[in-house]
Amino acid sequence: MADLITTWWLWLAAALILGILEMVLPGFIFLGFAIGAALVGLAMLGPLTLLSPSAIFLIFAILSLASWLVLRRIFSLPKGQVKTFDHDIND
Repeated sequence: MADLITTWWLWLAAALILGILEMVLPGFIFLGFAIGAALVGLAMLGPLTLLSPSAIFLIFAILSLASWLVLRRIFSLPKGQVKTFDHDIND
């Protein structure tokens, strides 16, 4: 199992799956995890393969949280503003 955690293409495949899942269930939740997995997968091409699996998961968690916070800041509504709909899509 530890060999699979340190495989770069597995992280990139997980990023692709999470990106597809984000398109099916939108909300910028899975996109943060997809970005974190993609960054870990790209970093696995370098010296990150020397770390233990628990350290790799910690790096994945930190990168996912950071990317989710950046996405939330970029795509959120301005403070105090509420999204309202004036018309129905069926009208």
